[in-house]
Amino acid sequence: MAVIQTPRPLVLIKGAGDLASGVAFRLHWAGFPVVMTELPQPLMVRRAVSFGEAVYDGETTIEGIVGRLVPHVEAARAALAGRVIPVLVDGEARVRQELAPAVLVDGIMAKRNTGTRITDAPLVIALGPGFTASVDCHAVIETSRGHWLGRVIWQGSALPDTGIPGEISGQATPGRVLRAPADGLLETCVAIGDAVAAGQVVATVGGIALRAGCAGVVRGLLRSGLRVTAGLKVGDVDPRGERACCFTISDKSLAVAGAVLEAVLGAETCVRLADLPAARPDRLYESVTDEARLGLTLRGPQSARLQEVSTSV
Repeated sequence: MAVIQTPRPLVLIKGAGDLASGVAFRLHWAGFPVVMTELPQPLMVRRAVSFGEAVYDGETTIEGIVGRLVPHVEAARAALAGRVIPVLVDGEARVRQELAPAVLVDGIMAKRNTGTRITDAPLVIALGPGFTASVDCHAVIETSRGHWLGRVIWQGSALPDTGIPGEISGQATPGRVLRAPADGLLETCVAIGDAVAAGQVVATVGGIALRAGCAGVVRGLLRSGLRVTAGLKVGDVDPRGERACCFTISDKSLAVAGAVLEAVLGAETCVRLADLPAARPDRLYESVTDEARLGLTLRGPQSARLQEVSTSV
């Protein structure tokens, strides 16, 4: 297969959990050089598909793409030259000052803004609730499962966090999600990908048993030996029972990643809708009768152009 060489701007992603890693994966395959930052001791449930695992293991591979822990910017640049995604321990992403990325993506998924500013890069994108597009970032990506998942929001915010994870095969909290029953040291009894029965002990926290709420396979589980707090999500069980789902990027993560790619390319190319007859705005948005009620803006950086075209067709 022929490889098309197209220079792409550098993207810096804050956070290297499963959603952020899905974004990194998709941008990497689209030709963007990607650098990721993480905490010194990240808490990642879906570890098998998180480049942040490199913080512990030095290197991790997700669907053929290698993520590698690097000590500094020079090593990050060397990793990029080798088509590897570098991961830096830098909780505040101060490395952005030296890297000067064209795009910064906040993929921490803290459900609040932990310090990202709209001035951090020419294009700042944030995943999920806790951000307001045009205030502390340029675009927000909807991460809540449902009809709006993967939408690019150029004005306003994502849906608020409900604290209730989305359903998979009809199973939601408390059946699917595993939460620490107390403060203490987490000691796991199973591994990611293992089949479990409802009621089976999957871990202990401070000596207290944590049991699976439904049958399935363990899709995610924090590392054994970490100290956790009561109520913290430490794992989840996939009732579909498909082991392959534990080691591949999820549909949700890919939807979010596709939205980030859309936002980056939209800002980069500023598509002229007038040159695309099939994309007439009156056809594209004719089913949207009350944009304000929807709580999001469907227009991107070419909003002024869209408005002009809308009134001329």
